[in-house]
Amino acid sequence: MTTATDDETVNTILGGRLKLVQPQRGYRFSVDAILLGRFARCRPGERVLELGAGCGVVSIMIAALYKPAAVVALELQPALAALIESNAALNRLDTISAIGADLRAREIARLAPASFDLIVANPPYRRLNSGRQSPNLSRRIARDESGASLAEFVAAAARYARHGGRFAAIFAAARSAELIAELRARRLEPKRIRMVHPRSDLRASTILVEARKGAGVGVEIEPPLILYAAKGVYSDEACAMLAIA
Repeated sequence: MTTATDDETVNTILGGRLKLVQPQRGYRFSVDAILLGRFARCRPGERVLELGAGCGVVSIMIAALYKPAAVVALELQPALAALIESNAALNRLDTISAIGADLRAREIARLAPASFDLIVANPPYRRLNSGRQSPNLSRRIARDESGASLAEFVAAAARYARHGGRFAAIFAAARSAELIAELRARRLEPKRIRMVHPRSDLRASTILVEARKGAGVGVEIEPPLILYAAKGVYSDEACAMLAIA
């Protein structure tokens, strides 16, 4: 039975296949998390780590769609870390475990360096103190770098990925050069890149990147993803990714 408190909502994704409880106020996941869950290539039996997992939507998608051996969801905010455990149980996914900790810490219990095949993250898109500041702390941590910076997300990914392991992320297109520079500085070589456009006549809003630890140069630029065919109407590909009939 699905339950939520007065401060929470129950939402479904992938055509109702998965259910998630999330805060009614504060940070709530967006379509970007679902795009990341679809973009990440996880093989059965792999070990996966999500950095800054929120309520666990990407971890839950990966566990449900790709059958990894284990998914560890790392989340700074204790209330959200608890929600990850609840959402995993709600969807009967026993391969997911949540850790409430700061990804910037040099050592985190139950996390061994260089022990994951795939790392995924949706880092905050805005620099610290840039743009309008939300009065809600949870939302600020998710939207700007109040909790951890892009560089710190990338450093954590490099720390926990095994040699040859992958890091998949979605990020603001306007900061693409910064993202790629941070990845290469940590020996995470971009191997797949896909730009996401709201419509075909608009510039990219986000970038999807998969990098591999210790890999050589050479990158595949995938066709752009166009989210909307018209105002309020998802494109055919977006409908397929979101499992909208």
